Amino acid sequence: MTNEFNRRIIEEFRANAGRVGGPFEGGRLVLLTTTGARTGAPHTTPLAYLPDAGQRVHVIASAGGSPRDPAWYRNLLADPRATVETGLFTYEARATVLDGAERDAVFARAVEADPGWAEYEAAASRTLPVVALDPAFEGPPQVEGGPAAQLVRVHDAFRRELELIRAEVAASGSTVGAQLRVNCLALCEGLGNHHAGEDQMLFPALAREYPALDEALAVLRDEHRVIERLLDDLRAVLAAPSPGSAALAAEVERLTTELVAHLDHEEERLVRALAQLTARAN
Repeated sequence: MTNEFNRRIIEEFRANAGRVGGPFEGGRLVLLTTTGARTGAPHTTPLAYLPDAGQRVHVIASAGGSPRDPAWYRNLLADPRATVETGLFTYEARATVLDGAERDAVFARAVEADPGWAEYEAAASRTLPVVALDPAFEGPPQVEGGPAAQLVRVHDAFRRELELIRAEVAASGSTVGAQLRVNCLALCEGLGNHHAGEDQMLFPALAREYPALDEALAVLRDEHRVIERLLDDLRAVLAAPSPGSAALAAEVERLTTELVAHLDHEEERLVRALAQLTARAN
């Protein structure tokens, strides 16, 4: 990809909260900013990514099938610190180059999901490096606007992930590939952690400040339990030796219906209270 092509993608990505058209439309894309190994200047590149457990994501140094490793990869070898932009969040990350069986397993998942990765490796006549990017923090990245904006941004991230997974399930054919399983399980883990944090920290804090919210918070906790059962059902489908895409699609749709309604309901009841807390603190 030329610098001009990258520049247009980067501008579109930042202007549209991570959504772009062209060859990346409807795909998984991040912007990765590294420090130039020779220049020390920031270098931003749009890259396809693969989710993994926790908040780790993988990127592949394909350079479009070039025999030479891309600049961003050489930069990470010199300095593994990087900035990742998802369109909804920007966070600092640390890169780890995978090797051996770990690298091969991730690359195999990538090829199963998109054979183009194997074509790039064949064209490059080199083993394409696989890089893991891990956030340099725990929990979701912070955003401007305080807890109210943070809640909406986290919810939007879940909405977008559901949109991506639904499209991936629809395109999966009759069987469920290993990477799609990972994507779904990562979503389950993220939702479980998010709701546990709300139950244990956010909701008690709001109850102390706004006793009138007690009934609403009880309803939201009940909704968490409904979603937890749906996540368990989704995990059960994924645990089958050969899960079919039809069964997976049905569970993803059930989850989507309940979760989107819950996210909307939670924002309706809590965003104003969270904004008031921020205003009082300031």
